[in-house]
Amino acid sequence: MVQVATAGDVAEAEELQEILRNAGIESTIEQAPEEDAVNVLVAETELEPAQDAIEALTEPDDLIAEP
Repeated sequence: MVQVATAGDVAEAEELQEILRNAGIESTIEQAPEEDAVNVLVAETELEPAQDAIEALTEPDDLIAEP
């Protein structure tokens, strides 16, 4: 398994897992070496599709409210 993302907490990691699950990609989470972070892991063969799925559904414009 390889790291595809690092989340700030378990809830955020679970949201990323849901994005990946909806894309048909299995993932796991584990506590990161940083105390408050959680890593999201996928199979090495799924790394690029997982990155694409996360990027497609977490566009910066979605995170910033329009004025």
